[in-house]
Amino acid sequence: MSSNRRLFWSIVDKIEALIDSGAYSAGSRLPPERELAETFNVSRPTIREAIIALEVREKIEVKTGSGIYVLKPANQLGAQNKVNAFEVTQARALIEGEIAAIAATTITEDELVRLHQTLVDMENSQFIAAADKEFHHIIANSTRNSALMLSAQNLWKLRSSTPEIIKDYDSVCSKDNSKTLAEHKEIYFALKSGDSTQARLAMHSHFNRLINALFDAVETRALEEIKQRNSEKRGLYSIPNSAHI
Repeated sequence: MSSNRRLFWSIVDKIEALIDSGAYSAGSRLPPERELAETFNVSRPTIREAIIALEVREKIEVKTGSGIYVLKPANQLGAQNKVNAFEVTQARALIEGEIAAIAATTITEDELVRLHQTLVDMENSQFIAAADKEFHHIIANSTRNSALMLSAQNLWKLRSSTPEIIKDYDSVCSKDNSKTLAEHKEIYFALKSGDSTQARLAMHSHFNRLINALFDAVETRALEEIKQRNSEKRGLYSIPNSAHI
C-alpha cells in the first residue's frame, strides 16, 4: 500500500468519524473541496478520492451543482436500542473470534500480504486508526461469508454510533499502541500459520484487554468526577478561618 493510498484512506476515516460523531449532521452539506483540502492539509485529488469512497459507503451524496450532502444512516438505532462500549466490545469479541477461526483456513496469500501492511502502518501513530479498521476488515472479508462480513461491518459502525462510545474508545485506543500492535501481530501470525484455535484465542485476548482498559478508563473518569464534585462542595461548606473574621 503506497503512502498516497494510506493518506487517502486516512482522510476517508477522518471524515467518516466526523459524520458518525454528528460534527457533520445528516442532511447538512460538507465544506467545499478546497476547504476540505486545507482542513486536512492534503491535495484536492486526495479529497476527491475520499469523497468517492464515502459515496460508495453511502455516507454522502454528491449533487452536481449543489454540493456534497451527508446522508441519514440507513439503519440508525433508536434510543431504546442504545448500546454502550462494553456491549459492542463483547459482541465484537464473540463474532470476530469466530471470524478469525474461519479466516485461518480461508485467508489467501494476497490477503496476508495486505494484512501485514496494516501492521506496518500501525507502527505510525498517524495511521493506526485507519490501519486497525482495515486489519479487521480484511480478516472478515477473507471468510467469504457475506453474513459475517456484514456483521463485522455493522459492529464497527456501532463503535461510532454515539458520542459516549466514541469517547470511551478514544480514551483507551490512543494509549498502549505497542500493546495493540503486539496483539494484532499475534492474530496475524495465527492466521498465517492456519491455526484456527490460536487465531480465536488471539482475537479474544485482544478484545479482553480492550474491555479491561475500558473499565479502567470509566473508573478513572468516575473518580475524577467525584473529586470535582467534592472539591466544589468543600468550597461551599468550608468555614472561614476565625483569624480573618
